[in-house]
Amino acid sequence: MTVAARPQPDTLPGELLMWVLILSELLVFGAGFAVLLGLRLTDPPGFAAAQVRLDQPVAAANTALLITSGWLAARGLAAARSGAAARCRISLLAAALLGCGFLILKAHDYAALADQGIGMESHPFFTFFFLLTGFHAAHVAAGILLLIGVAWSAQPAGVEVATAFWHMVDLIWVLLLPVVYLL
Repeated sequence: MTVAARPQPDTLPGELLMWVLILSELLVFGAGFAVLLGLRLTDPPGFAAAQVRLDQPVAAANTALLITSGWLAARGLAAARSGAAARCRISLLAAALLGCGFLILKAHDYAALADQGIGMESHPFFTFFFLLTGFHAAHVAAGILLLIGVAWSAQPAGVEVATAFWHMVDLIWVLLLPVVYLL
């Protein structure tokens, strides 16, 4: 059994380019949050009326799916680092499966809004709702592919990069949830 060396405490785990990507994505989402919150100040009653149309139980279920999948991805990384390839694969594929569940619920969320006649043009709140959650869903899909891709090799370096991306996806959802669904 081969155990991979742990990163030095003064270095970032994974690849520098992945951290550049993560930082740039956080900045893009942060700009979207800032614009949404700024627009909310111009029409508080309109934003409140739009927000109550969202399905909060679906958002809560999606939160549980992503947080659990992040935990599974972290377990997969720990397994990869300890040389337990089979356990790594199972954890990463389970995390990817929960990510698929997230996308299914998000599609249900969009369909329910469409059934109410709500689209991007309905109100500025919905413009940013669809833009931010849609962009996030695209990142979930990319993360699923990354998790599946590195699961086959179960090499610690690849798993580290994929789980860093997946945790960014989790973090963005945890930031999106209060801004879009709860404020």
